[in-house]
Amino acid sequence: MKKKLFGLAAAIALGAFVGAAQAEEVLRIGVEGAYPPFSEKTASGEVVGFDIDIAKALCAEMGRKCVMVEQDWDGMIPALRARKFDAIIASMSITEERKKKVDFTNKYYNTPARFVARKGADFEPTPEGLKGKVVGVQRGTIHQCYMEKHFPDVKLNLYDTQDAVNLDLVAGRIDAVLADAIALDDGFLKTERGKGFAFLGGDQIDPQCFGEGAGIAVRKGDDKLREAFNKAIAAIRANGTYKKINDKYFAFDIYGD
Repeated sequence: MKKKLFGLAAAIALGAFVGAAQAEEVLRIGVEGAYPPFSEKTASGEVVGFDIDIAKALCAEMGRKCVMVEQDWDGMIPALRARKFDAIIASMSITEERKKKVDFTNKYYNTPARFVARKGADFEPTPEGLKGKVVGVQRGTIHQCYMEKHFPDVKLNLYDTQDAVNLDLVAGRIDAVLADAIALDDGFLKTERGKGFAFLGGDQIDPQCFGEGAGIAVRKGDDKLREAFNKAIAAIRANGTYKKINDKYFAFDIYGD
C-alpha cells in the first residue's frame, strides 16, 4: 500500500511538474487587431499583420507557444499589468511616460509620424496653419501627445481606433489626421477610401512624444522575458526571418536607423 501511495504521489508530482512546464511554454500576447497593416482582423475574425507575424516569429525563436489576446488600445497597459497577457506586441512606442508603468524590449521597428489631409489642402501642418482646424488622432497614442504639446490651438478629436479616425476624415468631419506614416500609407492612402487624400508636409519629429521606436512591453521587473525577447529580435534580424516578414508588407526596411 505504501508503495502504491508513493507511486501515486510521484505521478501527481510529475504531472504537476509537466503541467507547469507546459504552462510556461504558453505565452499570451496582447494585440489590437485594428491597426492595418500592423494588425487587423480578416472577415473570418483572424488577427493578421506585421505585428502578428513578428510575434509568431519571436515565439518560435524562443521555443514558446503564442496565444494572441485581443485588447482595445487604451486598455493595453492596464490589461498587461492585470496579467491578462504576458507581453504587448502592438506597435507600442517606447516612451519615457510608458516606461513608468511597463518595461520595454529594444525596438523592433521605427517609423515616422505624418499628417494626411485632402489633396490640395490650403493649409500647412504648422501651429499657425492648423489653428482652428479639426485634427483626429487615436486616443492614448504618441500622436495625441504630439498634438497636445505642439498644436494647442487645434480642435483635437480623439478616437478609439485609427480606422475610426480615417472614417471621419473621409466623411469630412475632421480636416486632417496625424498617425504613423506607414499605417496611413498602407492602411489608408493605398485603399479605395484613401483616394483623394495625401500626406501633408513631411515627417514630424519629437523624441519626447514619439520615443525610440516600437518595442515589446512586459510587466515591470520581468527581466527574463524582456531579455528573451531582445535575443529573439536580434536573432530574427540576423537569420533573415525579419526581412522575410518585412518584405511581405513593406517595400523598405522599417527597422530604422
